[in-house]
Amino acid sequence: MPAVVHNPVLFCWSGGKDSALALETLLRDGVPVSGLLTTVTESYERIAMHGVRRSLLHRQAEAVGLPLYEVRIPAGCGNSLYEARMEEALRAQLALGVRRVAFGDIFLADLREYRERNLARAGMEALFPLWRRDTGALAKEFCRRGFRAVAVCVDAKRLPAPFAGRELDESFFRDLPADVDPCGENGEFHSFVYQGPLFSRPLDVERGEVVEREGFYFCDLKEKPHGPAA
Repeated sequence: MPAVVHNPVLFCWSGGKDSALALETLLRDGVPVSGLLTTVTESYERIAMHGVRRSLLHRQAEAVGLPLYEVRIPAGCGNSLYEARMEEALRAQLALGVRRVAFGDIFLADLREYRERNLARAGMEALFPLWRRDTGALAKEFCRRGFRAVAVCVDAKRLPAPFAGRELDESFFRDLPADVDPCGENGEFHSFVYQGPLFSRPLDVERGEVVEREGFYFCDLKEKPHGPAA
């Protein structure tokens, strides 16, 4: 019989660097993580807000070795429908014995309160492994620990287009304007992690075109095609 996991934690996974750091923090601390929960825009088949292809999200989950649960929402989803679909997904997890949900948020108090309030309605508790950590130090830790990621979504009001598609290395963080948070905690940029200590293997990705939509620059990531074996 499978082992019983006590006090499992569901992780709200965006695919980006803060998610990766927070998840690794939980696992290093011995916290049992039962799976990843990600919001996907169903008409685009992409991670909501980040714009990353759903196929890459699945490759991530496979490399991390955790089950993936999707909350599917329509494009332009209103807040009430989003909350209803999220609550439905959370109650399904509650029925499986999951009562704690973790997030990669760092310092946005209003967002934390919103998450805690919605979880309380479902009888669940929120965890924030990176809460109040220094974002500059976190950016350096991300590089030092061997994570690799690409900036996939950039707020056009805060950063120029060339930041979209850039590797999140030391030069990326060094080049950020002084008024941009090093972790993009105010929504200045979002990323996709393709390699790191969480992964059983790196994902083989290539950068596609950069497009501007609704005030954001998006870099379209794709899985690299591989020819037939020799």
